[in-house]
Amino acid sequence: MIGRLNHVAIAVPDLEAAAEQYRTTLGAKVGAPQDEPDHGVTVIFIELPNTKIELLYPLGENSPIQGFLDKNPSGGIHHICYEVDDIIAARDHLKASGARVLGTGEPKIGAHGKPVLFLHPKDFNGCLIELEQV
Repeated sequence: MIGRLNHVAIAVPDLEAAAEQYRTTLGAKVGAPQDEPDHGVTVIFIELPNTKIELLYPLGENSPIQGFLDKNPSGGIHHICYEVDDIIAARDHLKASGARVLGTGEPKIGAHGKPVLFLHPKDFNGCLIELEQV
């Protein structure tokens, strides 16, 4: 069901400093900041030859990333994203298998302009999983 790894998301306490570190220290191709109000985050994508890194920073008072940073002030890996061909079929299969889909269970449009869903970390070895339809 899952396809390739789309990205690894890292919550960061200073978005510009993190982007600059990837740009100068690691020599990576760094995208522009992109606000995602529906998800309460500002993101920057780091392009790698085989995947992406998504830097996450809180946007607004109700950002879920702020809670993560409150618990992890230095930041850290927030979630991993896998690609799926059909997000509704994937959701239905996962729910039938006992996995919990976060939120309403209906896909939202993610930072790449494609439907996404998140799966409860307690169902996946403590890791928050994002599925993105390709």
